[in-house]
Amino acid sequence: MPYRAPVKDMLFNMQELAGLQALNQIPEFADFDLDTAQAVLEECAKLNQDIIAPLNFESDKNPSYLKDGQVFTSPGFKQAFRQFAEGGWQGLQHPTAFGGQGMPKTIGAACGEMMNSASISFALCPLLTDGAIEALLTAGSEEQRNTFIPKLIDGSWTGTMNLTEPQAGSDLALVRTRAEPQPDGTYKIFGTKIFITYGDHDMADNIIHLVLARVAGAPEGVKGISLFIVPKFLVNADGSLGARNDAHCVSIEHKMGIKASPTAVLQFGDKGGAIGTLVGQENRGLEYMFIMMNAARFGVGVQGIAIAERAYQKAVAYARDRVQSRPVDGSVAGSAAIIHHPDVRRMLMTMRALTEGCRAMASVAAAAYDAAHYHPDAETRKQNQAFYEFMVPLVKGYSTEMSLEVTDLGVQVHGGMGFIEETGAAQHYRDAKILTIYEGTTAIQANDLVGRKTSRDGGQMARAFAGQIEATEALLAQRDSAAAKSVLKRLSAARQAYLDAVDFISAQGKGNPNAAYAGSVPYLMLAGNLVAGWQLARSLLVAEDKLTAGEDTAFMSAKIATARFYAEHILARAGGLRDAIVEGADSVTAMPLDAF
Repeated sequence: MPYRAPVKDMLFNMQELAGLQALNQIPEFADFDLDTAQAVLEECAKLNQDIIAPLNFESDKNPSYLKDGQVFTSPGFKQAFRQFAEGGWQGLQHPTAFGGQGMPKTIGAACGEMMNSASISFALCPLLTDGAIEALLTAGSEEQRNTFIPKLIDGSWTGTMNLTEPQAGSDLALVRTRAEPQPDGTYKIFGTKIFITYGDHDMADNIIHLVLARVAGAPEGVKGISLFIVPKFLVNADGSLGARNDAHCVSIEHKMGIKASPTAVLQFGDKGGAIGTLVGQENRGLEYMFIMMNAARFGVGVQGIAIAERAYQKAVAYARDRVQSRPVDGSVAGSAAIIHHPDVRRMLMTMRALTEGCRAMASVAAAAYDAAHYHPDAETRKQNQAFYEFMVPLVKGYSTEMSLEVTDLGVQVHGGMGFIEETGAAQHYRDAKILTIYEGTTAIQANDLVGRKTSRDGGQMARAFAGQIEATEALLAQRDSAAAKSVLKRLSAARQAYLDAVDFISAQGKGNPNAAYAGSVPYLMLAGNLVAGWQLARSLLVAEDKLTAGEDTAFMSAKIATARFYAEHILARAGGLRDAIVEGADSVTAMPLDAF
């Protein structure tokens, strides 16, 4: 099944939900109106549909490999990456001063979804490079920015993020990699980093590792971690490549999914010390790395949407072709394509509604990021920053958990053939699993939502979201259609369930943290479900108006049907999640530890 980018849905979200026209009024984005966005997305679709997507299935069977100390990527990846880089896609949303195109994240996120739908394994390299660019833009010196960012943007070099060590997964206080200051102002780096995505490969001339390490005498814990640039090849004063640095890939992991993406174990300093330069100030490394991590967390949420879209398209194609059994309503005399069967249609609608709801949520979040960084009014920037920060764990956590449900349903639609690797449905399921784990597990996103985003301000920001949703309910209440009435009923009930959870978590957060955190993941799923459903409710209002005006009746009718389905089948889950959070905390910790 060839991949086809959902350009129309992406443009609908940008125009009608994310407010691209308002972003276009910001001076930095004056050149990026809807026509420009459409042109960019259509060109991006060609690259991903024609060049990258055809590599996905074969690269799963022929993954990256390590030979004689060098990692070789899957056949076709190196050539595809050249086309990607030469097309300027790495610099899409980065500053023009360094060779980028300066587009809003609202457009960049849609392009990112396309590439991840085409091949998550391929897209991981640009995703990590984006994070490295953002970290250097924020914390790098002028010399570092001028030396590294243009080469990262033009695709000559790529970037990595080096946090995890064998003994230090999510608990970065345990990082042991050490940095020894040198007389010339550089540092020698010694240590081992694991799970380093594209830690070595053959697609670019150099790899710029951003490495967390501890300088001798630094404070214990996370307050004593610094960030260093450690390139694979040293960079001379004139920007040319120098000697091979003492940073080497010693193995790559054999994984359940994303097999074509080389996940490396990197060894620093086995031959006298890898040369690194400090980013920013000593002991502030985790602060700087979080810039990269937050960029990556949003990007991983988009990966969930992307793999869900690909699985949905494959499932629809199979359901149209696979003939099995007579429809229960007798509408076909003999056996018919399985898309006629109600349960298959339920599965396909679940896949579609979840994917479209999360895409809309991510698009709105991206627009908030753009306004937070570039809007001329300080108060508007502040409000959008708070909105975006609240949305990041939802986009990352809910969208990736959603992708597991959607890819699982994709296998189910295929029946027995879904369990067979040759159909490709299983690859999407396997690839999706990592998304709930890397860049912070779902529990870590949920802990962030509970601790930093809800308990810290007594639920103030969380309730502000509910206020905005209530305003959408008021608009729905003015409509007479069955779809609007149904969506209003479920959206209102889900909002109330969410508010009950916010009240409980706010009350328990300090005095009884186990009770608050016992329901952290259900709370994230409830909040994500609600916000995605809210965006589809907003889309229903737009679609009904356009349908009345006779605009694109097939698309608008489908949008209305999808929003109603989401409300009746997915928003309807909110009550159960609320009960688990508010009434189920004690049973989480009731079992004695030695009884497990």
